Amino acid sequence: MARAKVTRKSTAIDMTAMCDVAFLLLTFFILSAKPKVESPVRAEVPASIAKEAIPETDFAIITVGQGKVFFTIEGDDVRRETIKAMSDAYKVPFTPEQINTFVHTEAFGVPLSTLPAFLSLNGADKSAYKQPGMPVDTTENNDLSHWVLQARKANALLHSKDLRVAIKGDSQEEYPTVRKIIMTLQKQHVDKFSLITSLKTVSK
Repeated sequence: MARAKVTRKSTAIDMTAMCDVAFLLLTFFILSAKPKVESPVRAEVPASIAKEAIPETDFAIITVGQGKVFFTIEGDDVRRETIKAMSDAYKVPFTPEQINTFVHTEAFGVPLSTLPAFLSLNGADKSAYKQPGMPVDTTENNDLSHWVLQARKANALLHSKDLRVAIKGDSQEEYPTVRKIIMTLQKQHVDKFSLITSLKTVSK
């Protein structure tokens, strides 16, 4: 007796669910990724074998390059509280628009007296503007000291944690500028701070 011949059919796989998952993951990574912010000054950091990621909260970075000093505060809420405290403490008024601009400005290096004008610049003018660096003299003209102090207070108030400070310096930077920064931190009893470096390959 002859066997019945079964008609072969091509196999079809529905990829709709897989495509939905792929696009959902892609959307999540795009929305959650932190964009890379262009540094206002080029700093060729020294290399080391230590490997520790930079925190995204409770952290501040002091960047040194070409004899200029720039300050970065991590966290929009800490930035907002810090600039309000600076305005109250040193009688420099800021408009709500300038405060919002500051909240979205990471690295800055201008004297406090000229910060309102800097924050009022539009995007193109701000990018083209050469920031002179933050005053960091050992005398009363030390804006960096004021910013570090108010940022530490704001971080303790909002997060109940000590603000960690790191120095990102050019490997060819002259020592006097870095020395002024270290003296500024030590006057506030900040004796522990990190140094940002690039990763150096260990020779085998």
